[in-house]
Amino acid sequence: MKNILFLGDSLTAGYGLVAAQAYPSLIQEKLKQEGYTNYKVLNAGLSGDTTSGGLYRLDRWLSEPIDIFVLALGANDGLRGIPTRETAQNLQQIIDKVKLHHPNAKIILSGMEIPDIVPGRYAAEFRKLFRELALKNNIAFIPFLLEGVAGMRHLNLQDGLHPNAEGQKLLANHTWAVLKDALEV
Repeated sequence: MKNILFLGDSLTAGYGLVAAQAYPSLIQEKLKQEGYTNYKVLNAGLSGDTTSGGLYRLDRWLSEPIDIFVLALGANDGLRGIPTRETAQNLQQIIDKVKLHHPNAKIILSGMEIPDIVPGRYAAEFRKLFRELALKNNIAFIPFLLEGVAGMRHLNLQDGLHPNAEGQKLLANHTWAVLKDALEV
């Protein structure tokens, strides 16, 4: 059995939904449908988590075998206005730890964005940090996990921030488009 570990926040945890509706669970179903029965998805999503929280929590998961690592953190950093340099450093440390403990693991980084309505350069710097990390580390990249979901009332829960079951399907599609290239039969 090969493990795919998703380290993320409420988007990964499926906030407000049953576990089977969260996009990592949908990825597990897609793997089964496509005949990849030798893969098991591990969902390490935690609502409210930041990149510093994920870095802290990562050690608990490093003892597991990891064949593919999907890093989907940063949205809460952006919402809280954490300096982009700090977010980038935390994400880099997570990537470094995974590479150290699981040198053969394939790593996928999920990009996050915050609305351009945020004043100043923060939104642009935040968007750019994910692209730069993916290039620097030569890892697979999902440009924006919430593409087509963010700001779409019909794809989100009442809070307008968390994808509903239909929105989670789009997150699964964005992830699958990149993840499928990392799979081995």
